[in-house]
Amino acid sequence: MLYGFKCFNKGLINCYGKEFEVGKSYHIDGDIKFGVRGNGFHMCINLEDTLRYFNAMEDEVDICYVEGSGKMLLYEDEYYGYYDMYVVKNLKIIKKLTREEIISYALNLPDYRVARFVSLFRLTKEEKELFVKKYNNSHMVLRTMKYYQNSDIDDKKIIKKVK
Repeated sequence: MLYGFKCFNKGLINCYGKEFEVGKSYHIDGDIKFGVRGNGFHMCINLEDTLRYFNAMEDEVDICYVEGSGKMLLYEDEYYGYYDMYVVKNLKIIKKLTREEIISYALNLPDYRVARFVSLFRLTKEEKELFVKKYNNSHMVLRTMKYYQNSDIDDKKIIKKVK
């Protein structure tokens, strides 16, 4: 068994239009493989890696805590720094995370993972302030925030800290 995260379009709808439900288990027949023409359920151990295939900077997404089981394949994309993507034969949707849970999770990550998260997930003004306050000594996080979040918080404050 493997526990991790899966991202969906709003309403727990995957990229192919299939709707999922919290508490339900899903099974795929046939051999599993990665990709758009693959077969199986994709999931990640790191929450931020689930955002790779969704536009959470512009669209609302649902992120769930999931359990994968049965046959599993690991996909490592060293070029982009993604190391924990899996395709699994069986998937159970355990819980849909609240926005507060997602932000709390991300606020407790190491800098390089926070940078990946803020480059892929649109933050509110208040959330941006939380990240700047917590990671105020991390040039990596502050630069990434400035570049990807188009900050409504005081950009001069971020720029000053980055220099």
